[in-house]
Amino acid sequence: MPPSGKIRVLVVDDSALMRQFISDILKSDPRIEVAGTARDGKDALTQIATLNPDIVTMDVEMPNMDGLKALETIMKTKPLPVIMVSSMTQEGAETTMKALALGCVDFIGKPAGTISLNIKEIGQELIDKVIAASTARVIPRRGAGMFGAPQKTLPAASDFRRMTPPTNSGRIDIVAIASSTGGPMALSELMPKLPKKFPVPIVITQHMPKEFTPSFSKRLNDSSQIEVLEGFDGLSLKPGRAVIAPGGSHLIIKRRAGAAVCGLSDAPPVLSVKPAANVMFLSLADEYGGNVLCVILTGMGRDGTDGAIALKRKGAYVISESQKTCVVYGMPKAAFDAGIVDEVLPLNEIPDAMVRLVKG
Repeated sequence: MPPSGKIRVLVVDDSALMRQFISDILKSDPRIEVAGTARDGKDALTQIATLNPDIVTMDVEMPNMDGLKALETIMKTKPLPVIMVSSMTQEGAETTMKALALGCVDFIGKPAGTISLNIKEIGQELIDKVIAASTARVIPRRGAGMFGAPQKTLPAASDFRRMTPPTNSGRIDIVAIASSTGGPMALSELMPKLPKKFPVPIVITQHMPKEFTPSFSKRLNDSSQIEVLEGFDGLSLKPGRAVIAPGGSHLIIKRRAGAAVCGLSDAPPVLSVKPAANVMFLSLADEYGGNVLCVILTGMGRDGTDGAIALKRKGAYVISESQKTCVVYGMPKAAFDAGIVDEVLPLNEIPDAMVRLVKG
């Protein structure tokens, strides 16, 4: 929380009605103050210099200067948390991927409809993301690869606390990864570092709307040596393949006659998220017992902790991302505070740890 006690937000949108709707939603939470509004990217840059907000919500399609150009300028001149407001379309998904490449902290889908009058449907989600963004570590990007590389060199491993590895860790038959805010960037740095012949399957739950996971999976596949696919019912799991939970469905894992396949569940959200890492982890605890490597990356909230507890009780190995490389230190912190984490590692060391453990 900023020193003033309230999170000061600049709302940027070319629609006066949308500016009013978004402002009203944010003002409904006593922790948030709307510092001002802007009608396009150029106006936003002027308002940022004048108002010095803590966070910016940024529309994408605007005259004079669009949201992507404004975001790029912000990250070069005055980096601060930016939440992009994107249309829930394929084109919007592609634009969101570009925004993540430029360094936006998070995004939210703008509902379809006349002037998006149903923007109120996403009210609580928007508030939650603004609150989370107020604690975010902003990472400007260069644009190399899928989501670029960090502008600054990561701290040495000696800067991070490590926990003593357990003595009861057995073989690893599958790797399960959970991520949320900052996860697309983290996964884009982690996955390309894995060898093509990675010896076990990987399953991933990344909190993302259903309109966006196809584009995200494809981009990640294009930048990785292993195969990356969006999950669907009956998709087989095999070494060298990573499966991402499709937005709007929980990913569950089933084993039949020695073969592992994906299943999808339309059960209600868990801890307000769907897909939920908890659901995926619990299915793995049932099917794989303790032969699982569980990796919890950056993200707000505590999704993944309860499922990781169940896995840990059966002997699974748990890695959490260090606070020093997390965009938002929520999910990894919840797992660490639960006392189930075996290693705390910076993001740049997690790929090597994964390889070491699955081969160990």
